[in-house]
Amino acid sequence: MIQERSDSQTIPADFTILALETSCDETAAAVVRGGRTVLSNIVASQLDEHRRYGGVVPEVASRQHMLSLVPVVREALAVLPGGWNDVHAIAATSGPGLSGALLTGLNAAKAMAFQRGLPFVGVNHLEAHIYANWLDSSAQHAVGSGQAPLTFPLVALVVSGGHTLLALVRNHGDYQLLGQTRDDAVGEAFDKVARILGLGYPGGPAIQQAAEGVQGAGVLPRAWLRDSYDFSFSGLKTAVLHKVQERQELEAKVAPKRAANERERRPPPAAPPAAPQPPAAKAQASSVTPQFVGQMAYAFQESVVDVLVTKTVDAAQKFGANAILLAGGVAANTRLRAELARRATVPVRFPPISLCTDNAAMVAAAAFYRFDAGVQSGWELDVNPALKLG
Repeated sequence: MIQERSDSQTIPADFTILALETSCDETAAAVVRGGRTVLSNIVASQLDEHRRYGGVVPEVASRQHMLSLVPVVREALAVLPGGWNDVHAIAATSGPGLSGALLTGLNAAKAMAFQRGLPFVGVNHLEAHIYANWLDSSAQHAVGSGQAPLTFPLVALVVSGGHTLLALVRNHGDYQLLGQTRDDAVGEAFDKVARILGLGYPGGPAIQQAAEGVQGAGVLPRAWLRDSYDFSFSGLKTAVLHKVQERQELEAKVAPKRAANERERRPPPAAPPAAPQPPAAKAQASSVTPQFVGQMAYAFQESVVDVLVTKTVDAAQKFGANAILLAGGVAANTRLRAELARRATVPVRFPPISLCTDNAAMVAAAAFYRFDAGVQSGWELDVNPALKLG
């Protein structure tokens, strides 16, 4: 499945890769030169298609990838004066992700590489998220190091809708998994809590917005899982659910009394009293107030950020990391970025928001170092929806 290149020469600095990313619900294609310079990065989002379901529907995602892939690739290649003649290699995500979605992009990339006689490599989606920090546009988002080059070892915190993990990056392609989630990924927890609070989908941006400017919020539990770099957010999600249910029950008891008090304060009606009516139905549990929603969003976000940052900073110190890399869709959370930068004792680097969510530029960046190491994939490469890092 993995083949070594016959040559041992380092690839040229202008080595240009066309990469595809279809692991979930974004159809993406990008052209990256030298593993760092993004020439194009085109993303066709399926957010509107999935919002009505409150989450990603695999069958819908696969069909949408087939519709979007050709125009996305065409747009990505438009930046090259020589078109296909300026492409030196092709890469695509091979896992982890949704099997049908992965197959769409991987098979398309293999077909293009075979037809053009170009080398091809499959890329681990988790690895690609980490390599978003090597792209030139990410260098401006380093905290505590200016634009200093990255030197190994590094500690990477990957946080997304489907994955939460800490990894020691000892060199290009050399990873040691330090910890991962035992239940919900952090992005999944954000989506579920947002649904509980009635904030809609996707949950990450909705909770961040609801938590802004909130004062005096309570404290929710933290699952520390002592002596481990693993994470758990299922209990936190359940704690939010119980808090909301308690508030709804309280509102249901208070609402009839409040309504009775309001009726007593009203002046007597001028018209004759209406005919007797049947007894009113039992009051339904009322919705929680926007203030309470904001407090729960704030407390939930603080709990998540505290656990993520504490474990990441501790791992960086223990393993002598020269920097911390933040990666994945939840890396766009401004509270997480700020707190990690404040508490870390080493530089922190994170991609711009456009490179935190799924995109193909990060796939090309990871692929560059694969090709540079003399590695490429065979045509028999298949998707691996449960692919691990390291």
